[in-house]
Parts: sequence; structure tokens; C-alpha cells
Amino acid sequence: MLKKILEWDRDTFVYLNSLGIEDYDVFWSTVTSITTWIPLFILFIALLFLKFPILEALYKLLTVLCLVAFIIFITDLTKTAVARLRPNNTEEINTLIRILKSPTDFSFFSGHAASSFSITVLIFLFLRKKLKWVVLFFIWPMLFATSRIYVGVHYPVDIIVGALVGIFSGLLFYKLYNRFIPPYLKSTRPSRVE
Repeated sequence: MLKKILEWDRDTFVYLNSLGIEDYDVFWSTVTSITTWIPLFILFIALLFLKFPILEALYKLLTVLCLVAFIIFITDLTKTAVARLRPNNTEEINTLIRILKSPTDFSFFSGHAASSFSITVLIFLFLRKKLKWVVLFFIWPMLFATSRIYVGVHYPVDIIVGALVGIFSGLLFYKLYNRFIPPYLKSTRPSRVE
């Protein structure tokens, strides 16, 4: 079963990567870079502080930062444990594919997919009652994760698992936030004088 999944994964990757067109290389290379998305991160932070009281916004931002640290840790741990070579480093296929980036670490699972989906899920859950259009933020992880196939550094299963890890991590941190932070915030508010 695992062998069949890995074969499908490799063949699907080669097919999807081969659909790349040189005219779009600059676009996908830009999309796959974390620095491209700095304005989006600034928007996330600004929206938290515009839509919530300062202390609550700070705790929400701290929760996002803890989530990012968690995702980095779990991604690195999994990559080291699984030790799956990236497509660009796999001799069997690296002469058949288009390679725009050449990272040397391991492939499974995609940190780009995990981090972008986790952050977006958490920001979406925080802001969904404040902004109707917040669902549009999901364009970011879809583009960001997809770019990893285009540039030749992740298999589809890396992306799928990374996205699932990200979604579940975002949900987990949202639940942790709701479990611990709102009760604390209520306890720190001064009681009203009648």
C-alpha cells in the first residue's frame, strides 16, 4: 500500500511539475518566497489590533507566534525522523523535472503548507465574526503550498500532509486560546463599581 502511494506521489509530482511554463517561473519563485508575504503578515497583525482591544490582540498575536514555533518544531522533527529526499535531490527523477529552488533538507512534510495553513486557520477563526471577507486569506496557503511542486521541492503527499497538520494545529491552538485566555482576560478586568 505504501509503495503504491509513493509511486502515485512520484508520478503525480513529475506530471504536475512538468506542466510548468518558463514564462511563469518568476511568478512562482516569488510566490514561494516567505519574504513576499511580509505585507500579508503585517495586515494580519494590524487587523488583530484594529478589531480587538489591545490586551486581547496581544494575546491573539502571542498565540499565533506560539503556533508558528510549534509548527517549525514539529516540521523539523518529522523531516529528520522520516528523512525523505526532496524531488530536486532524488537522482531517480531530478533529471526529469523542472527545478527552480534547491534546498538540501528533507521533504516530508511541507513546512510551507503546514505553516501557511495553520496561521491562516487561526487568523480566520479569530477574525471570522469581525470580517466577512476573511475567507479570502486562504488564497495565500493554497498558492504558497502549490508553488512548492512548481519549483520542484515537494511531492503532493508532502503538501497534503503539511496542509492537514497545519489545519489541525490551527484548530488546536484556537481551542487552547479559548480554553485559557478569555477566562484570564475576564479575571484581569476591573470589576464595575455600582
